[in-house]
Amino acid sequence: MCFSRHIAWRVWLTTPCVFLACLFLFFTSAAFASDGPFTYPSNWGGTGLMEIPTARVIREDSYRVGFSQIRPYKYYYSAISLLKGLELDLRITEVSGVSSLSTKYGNFKDKAVDLKYQFLSEGKYLPALAIGFMDPHGTRIYPSQYIAASRQIYPFDFTLGFGNGRFGKKPLQDKREGLELEMFGDTKEWIRDSQIFWGIQFAPNETFALMFEYSPIRYHEQTRDPAQKEYFGGPVPSKYNFGLRYKPAEWSELDLSYQRGNEIGFNVSLAFDIGNPLVPVYDLPYREKAAHSKDPLSERIAAALYFSGFSDIGVDAEGDELWIESQNDKYYFSTKAIGVVLDIINKIEPDNIKKVHIIIKQNGIVQYKLSAVKEDINNLLNEKLTIAEFLYLSEINTAFADKRDIPAWYKKSFRYGIKPSLETFLNDPSGFFKYRLGLMGWVSYNIWDGATILTGLEGYPANNISSSNEPLSIPVRSDLVLYKKERLSLGRLLFNQIYKTGHELYGKVTAGYLEVQYAGLDAEIAKPVLDGRILLGLSGSIVKKRDPGQPLQFKKEDVKDYYTTAFLNARLNISEMNIAIDAKAGRFLAGDHGVRFTVSKFINGVILRAWYTVTDTSSFTDEFNNGYNDKGISVTIPLRLFTGADSKTAYDYSLTPWTRDTGQDIDHFDTLFDIIGRNLKIFINKDRNQLQR
Repeated sequence: MCFSRHIAWRVWLTTPCVFLACLFLFFTSAAFASDGPFTYPSNWGGTGLMEIPTARVIREDSYRVGFSQIRPYKYYYSAISLLKGLELDLRITEVSGVSSLSTKYGNFKDKAVDLKYQFLSEGKYLPALAIGFMDPHGTRIYPSQYIAASRQIYPFDFTLGFGNGRFGKKPLQDKREGLELEMFGDTKEWIRDSQIFWGIQFAPNETFALMFEYSPIRYHEQTRDPAQKEYFGGPVPSKYNFGLRYKPAEWSELDLSYQRGNEIGFNVSLAFDIGNPLVPVYDLPYREKAAHSKDPLSERIAAALYFSGFSDIGVDAEGDELWIESQNDKYYFSTKAIGVVLDIINKIEPDNIKKVHIIIKQNGIVQYKLSAVKEDINNLLNEKLTIAEFLYLSEINTAFADKRDIPAWYKKSFRYGIKPSLETFLNDPSGFFKYRLGLMGWVSYNIWDGATILTGLEGYPANNISSSNEPLSIPVRSDLVLYKKERLSLGRLLFNQIYKTGHELYGKVTAGYLEVQYAGLDAEIAKPVLDGRILLGLSGSIVKKRDPGQPLQFKKEDVKDYYTTAFLNARLNISEMNIAIDAKAGRFLAGDHGVRFTVSKFINGVILRAWYTVTDTSSFTDEFNNGYNDKGISVTIPLRLFTGADSKTAYDYSLTPWTRDTGQDIDHFDTLFDIIGRNLKIFINKDRNQLQR
């Protein structure tokens, strides 16, 4: 005890010197560096030292996941950067030995979202500056708003910050459905409540780093922290923390620390670039056998395309023009499919052909047509033309809808698929972590162009889904657990028809058992404008709730006989940043009117989404829905990232409340906006690098 006090006293005496030295180095050094290598995780997952954040952020289009423990806290976290300078942190804080809700729930757990934005990158004379918002929404158990500056004089990195809440003089109050930013709403109060924090990192090489920080957290005064009463009856022995970082590989890190003068902590994290295949994607190119070189041209091209992952193939030579129609069954990027067709044409080298028209289809519906001079194709593949030059000389027509009347080779009417499925149900009073793990399979039959009959079965042998929550006043989703707890279910049994006109107007009608909870009719129209910069559409459905125990029957004595929705849909595609912003305005399932905003980011095939819905909840009589705004996040991960071969299959995972009913819609079997996807001029040019293998 005496030794600990002696050390703390000696450090305290030197604090003014360290503080002044940091200020001097911030504004006088001429060094310049990027955030690396000091983009390490803090205890709670955000980029920082141990307890304090820095002005550093992880690299754009990268993510981090990890776990740390510093008694009494355990942190399960992830961090992601979708835009340069912007870092989003998701974390669960568990307090050991402090129970909450029920004995089955276990230790107290708190979910939080943190946001940090580096609004000024480090320059020749100025430090990096970042503003951060920790847990600004909801219960706000561990909130703070801070500003931090970091200055690198390699191998040192100096940080100086100022923050309230967790780092301040008093705890902040909860805000439930609101968003509270005292930094802007009451700046004077934020300044009065805030305290200074600082730290130093030393990284002599890429494998090791040392940390030293001053943390101002007043644990014994954080009365809204469930750990305070049990663990922090008085001030902690020391506000100075020490740590060691070790990176055994570029993508992994282990931290060991001594914090608060009496606790040893550890932190384990993994970091990756989003969308980087774990195994390089390689597809075996087609090599024609000598015996087939004398076959008719249509047979040669059709055989090559079928081998390469296409079906429903039509080939027609008319004069000096070659027409090729095919369905892309394999390639995640449609531009990659076009590139494969170009490569086959270049290798087969059809005689007397001067121009080539390539039509890519999906279920018989044309997605787009590319027309190019054969000489330009040869020059592209022989690297005499760049991809940009080739696309400039070619014609891309996404409004094209007509198919040629030619026989189809390798036509597939039946299609099927199966993939693993994991769904999680978090934070129920009966247990924090519930899940179901199993397989989803589907079989479809293509009746005619655009028309599909599909059935989907779901089996979850590992399933512990249950809830102690009762369905609410208008239970359009708060009774979802009754459906999800089934180990075997009929997910879908439906008829789906898609249309496309030559004016690039799309239509879709779906009827049957639309999803696990609803059956009925769903319809939609959509149209891209300005080369796909904007998508506009209308949609609506009339559905009836299914019986959770009888997959082909309807629920009796439901609160409503039928549920109806009607929406005006819009999407803004910011192709330069691979971002899409959606707005869905109208009537939701429970009859509440409002708008849902969704932001999507496309990164090398991975799609990340976040949404927030504002509706009029006055029709709900329960306290949980009234005034609640639905929100959630989801991710779509292509299978191609793991297999080493291209595939159109992708996995979806979403994190959203199951026990609320506001702002809900049915689970659509492909929306038109998603069917159109990146088959637009602005994205075809964006994905042009996929044209060459």
